[in-house]
Amino acid sequence: MSLGTGIVLFVIGAILAFAVHVQVAWVNLQVVGYILMVAGAVGIILGIILIATRRTRSVSESRSFTDPATGERVQRSTTDHRDDPYV
Repeated sequence: MSLGTGIVLFVIGAILAFAVHVQVAWVNLQVVGYILMVAGAVGIILGIILIATRRTRSVSESRSFTDPATGERVQRSTTDHRDDPYV
């Protein structure tokens, strides 16, 4: 469940719990609203925790080879940043 889904559930639950005054014989809409609000709050908390604990991963690769023209040993390193929105 993402952060946006938690917010949507919380808002729908609040509307059902506090703004809708319709009596339905087979379900209590206020209780359903409170249940949706709790589910939305749990979703918001989990979404915040997942965003806070997300780590960026970097992959480093190192290669060494001998240049055929000069006979010198050459080492090349590359780094790839994954899950980084700015790269």
